[in-house]
Amino acid sequence: MALTAEALADHTGRPRATFDVPLTYDQARLGMAFHEAGHAVLSMAYGMHIIASEVMSWEPEPGFWAVTGKTGHQAQDTPPWHFAAECAAGELANVQYLLTYGLWTPERAAACSAVHDRELAIDVLARFGVRLGRDHVPPGGKSWGMVRGMARRKVARLWWEIRTVAHAMDERTVLTGDEIAALTGLVKPPFQGGAA
Repeated sequence: MALTAEALADHTGRPRATFDVPLTYDQARLGMAFHEAGHAVLSMAYGMHIIASEVMSWEPEPGFWAVTGKTGHQAQDTPPWHFAAECAAGELANVQYLLTYGLWTPERAAACSAVHDRELAIDVLARFGVRLGRDHVPPGGKSWGMVRGMARRKVARLWWEIRTVAHAMDERTVLTGDEIAALTGLVKPPFQGGAA
C-alpha cells in the first residue's frame, strides 16, 4: 500500500525526513511500533485521550520498504510540558528499543531522529505563549534537551507498557485507545466535545 503525501507530511504539510536504516523490515517495523507506542503511552499517562495509534508500512518500489506511523490524540487542557514530553517520547522509545534488543549503533540511533515531533512541540507550545528552544533555554522556557530528559524518565518508568503496546501494534497494525488502555491498565480519559 502506498501512502499519500498527506500521510507522509509533518504538521506544516512539508514531507517528513526519511532515513535509510540498516535493519531488516521486521526490525524497522517493530522500531516504528515502539516509536508510536512511546507517543501513545505517554499521552495516555499524561491524561490525553488516545483515538488510535498505528504503524504503517509499504513498498515504494519493488524490493524496498518503508515504515512510518501515527498516533491520534486529543490534548485539550494538557500542561504544555507534558505535551512536549509526549512529542519527545517516540524517538526515545525507538532508541531504547534498539538498545534493549541489541540493535543499537550510532547510525541506527541517528535514524530514529524525529525532527517533525520536536517542531510540532515548538509550534504548539508557541501558540500558547510557552517558549521551547531547539538548542538553548529561552527566557521563561525550556530547551528540547530538558524536555527529552523529562520524557526519558517517563519512558523508563513506563517501559513495560510501551513494550506491551509496541508488540501488540506490530502484530495488529492499529490499536485503538480502548485497546491500549486494556493492554496497559492506564486510564483513557473521555473525548472532549463528542464521540470518538
